[in-house]
Amino acid sequence: MHPLAVIREQLSPLFQEYVGDPSPYLEMVRPAQDSKFGDFQANFAMPLAKKLGKNPRELATEFVEKLQLGEICETVEVAGPGFINFKFNSDWLTARLNEMQQDDRLLISSADEPKTIIVDYSAPNVAKPMHVGHLRSTVIGNTLCRILNFLGHKVYGDNHLGDWGTQFGMIIFGYKNFLDEDQFQQASVEELARLYKLVNQLSEYHELVKKIPDIQKKIESTSAQLQEQEANADPKDKQQRKAVGKLKNDLAALKEGLISAEEKVAVVTSSPELISQANAHPDIARLAREETAKLHRGDEENLKLWNQFLPLCIAAIEEVYQRLDVNFDLVLGESYFQPFLQTVVEELQQKGLAVESQGAVCVFHEGNEAPFIVQKTDGAFTYATTDLATIRYRVEELKADCILYVVDARQGEHFKLLFETAEKWGFDKIDLRHISFGTVLGDDKKPFKTRSGDTVGLESLIDESIQRARTIVDVGDDAKPNPELDESTRQSVAEIVGIGAIKYADLRHNRESDYVFNWEKMLATNGDTATYIQYACARICGIFREVGTNRESLRESDSKVVFTHDAERALGLQLLRFAETIEAVVADYRPNILTAYLFETANALTTFYGNCHVKNEPDAAIRASRLLLCDLTVRVLEQGLALLGIQTAEKM
Repeated sequence: MHPLAVIREQLSPLFQEYVGDPSPYLEMVRPAQDSKFGDFQANFAMPLAKKLGKNPRELATEFVEKLQLGEICETVEVAGPGFINFKFNSDWLTARLNEMQQDDRLLISSADEPKTIIVDYSAPNVAKPMHVGHLRSTVIGNTLCRILNFLGHKVYGDNHLGDWGTQFGMIIFGYKNFLDEDQFQQASVEELARLYKLVNQLSEYHELVKKIPDIQKKIESTSAQLQEQEANADPKDKQQRKAVGKLKNDLAALKEGLISAEEKVAVVTSSPELISQANAHPDIARLAREETAKLHRGDEENLKLWNQFLPLCIAAIEEVYQRLDVNFDLVLGESYFQPFLQTVVEELQQKGLAVESQGAVCVFHEGNEAPFIVQKTDGAFTYATTDLATIRYRVEELKADCILYVVDARQGEHFKLLFETAEKWGFDKIDLRHISFGTVLGDDKKPFKTRSGDTVGLESLIDESIQRARTIVDVGDDAKPNPELDESTRQSVAEIVGIGAIKYADLRHNRESDYVFNWEKMLATNGDTATYIQYACARICGIFREVGTNRESLRESDSKVVFTHDAERALGLQLLRFAETIEAVVADYRPNILTAYLFETANALTTFYGNCHVKNEPDAAIRASRLLLCDLTVRVLEQGLALLGIQTAEKM
């Protein structure tokens, strides 16, 4: 049991005479921000005393007097208005560290009640190349799979591919009308991507040509409203100032939208080939949708093309996954569930959940104006229908207890309605969760794009990261040429560092926050980066090479961890918080809690290394103890990084 769990276990029964549920108060026991106050600190006495009408310091004292931590804690003291400070006995800490040294799982227990958990993540539309927008879902979802597997749950990582949607109608239309046969023979996937982009571009061109006059009228109208409001507004009236501010923001957004629309239209009109294609196909968007509808109706020609294109697209996506070391237990795309969709709609109607509305079949939810559409007016099914069929499959066939949907925050309303519909449909015993995340931004605080304005391809992102990492590997940690590594090893380490940097830079942020992608920060050898932690691991491995000690033999020896310096104790306590950290990650599925822990552990190692001789320590027992701490640290760092899908190298 880790230190925090020991304290909470002791405190839990003491709350019985005060409150029914102690959980919120136990959460207020946390690591101390400053070691001078001890190892852990509890501040629950203040809010609890307020609720009970008691003095918080006296209440805290009541708890301390009832605690039985004499052999575990050196001191348990009340401080200030009612804080409780806990400082662990160093002998208890070293005993736990020596247990940890002998444990392959580093004192992390398997789940008491293993569950069957589906993690639905990545899920690209296979007709398009993977781009930076797929990064967050892929690395967050893969990390959750790794951690839940490590804890002993039965986990299915499911890549619910978009392999049946409108994008295939665009590709089929493009194939029939714009195909470059030679290019298709030489590079099939690239040609299919070009066709998709072309049809999408021409469709958007016709739409924008119609929209631009409306945008211009809205700009004129909003500008006139703004002038009138500014002329008549009372500067002291807060509501009027707020209304003026809103109009200014609306006007700025309209102007920005107009500029963007005109730029996209200009790209087509300035190209003789593009404008010729646009003029030849004025109804391209509708015709592409018809190709999709024909595919869904089982049209022989379109099905044949779909069966030809799909393996090519999936193979290209799989190459990216292999480079990222991402594997799935299931790859069931939308097409797999098509045979079940009509039944889903019929059942919803029979139960009175779905009704016809303006030609479509919808589920309405109280408090939500927009309906949950399960069948369109043209008879086509929707993502909603597919997701409902998928829930049924996962519950009835896979016996899922929990489904995690690792999908960006913009889909929040969809999942809210999906979960409410599923519950009313009868799937009310399963834990359905939307693991939402923010957007990867460029320096301009807008979604990360290339200089030409295109979405950044995920494969090109990986290539650039490895290329930049190679420069770091070539000079080593101290900005001097690194002669230790041969060419093959350098390239291998560059791939480990480059891919690790991308993953860690994403995972270290609160998943619900947007973040700015910055090469210099994410590949820095100092600071909160994978590179810094990977270097810490390599440095420890270097110590063992220098002293000529085998790590496995050291663990099997009679040597024990002892504390002779505060830095040793701080590092040891930090290592014992590993299990606590994993518990905190899965409590709300937040990988950034683990990255923060690994960074703090690497910092504790740096402080330890700066204060405590290892190679040159003359006392053999102390030297062996410090080597044990080093070995345990690298094991924790390597295991933590492995749970994030990040590799390490013994030399860097």
